[in-house]
Amino acid sequence: MKKNFKKFIPLFVLLFIGLAALCIWLVMWLWNNVLAEAVSGIHIIGFWQAAGIFLLAKILFGGFKKGWRKNDCYPDKKHKWFNMSEEDKEKFKQEWRNKWCKPSAEKSNQAGTE
Repeated sequence: MKKNFKKFIPLFVLLFIGLAALCIWLVMWLWNNVLAEAVSGIHIIGFWQAAGIFLLAKILFGGFKKGWRKNDCYPDKKHKWFNMSEEDKEKFKQEWRNKWCKPSAEKSNQAGTE
């Protein structure tokens, strides 16, 4: 099985390089054809400048996370929650409120003193 996978490594590398080049070209095209015409003072950029902008945008907005972002960060916790009794769920909720939220008695005292 592993021998068959090793055959595809060069293909995956080429595919990755091709997708990266396509994304960089897209940034360059958008910058040169949309932004340069819409905003005065913006100059046309080259491939490596577009690569820098793409990399900067990935760092600032997307990051380099592996895989698609899913809501199942803690699947074992979700399973545990669904198997809890109602009493355990209420106990957990109360502990969570005590840990992260101000108790409602303190809020009412603060509102009365102001």
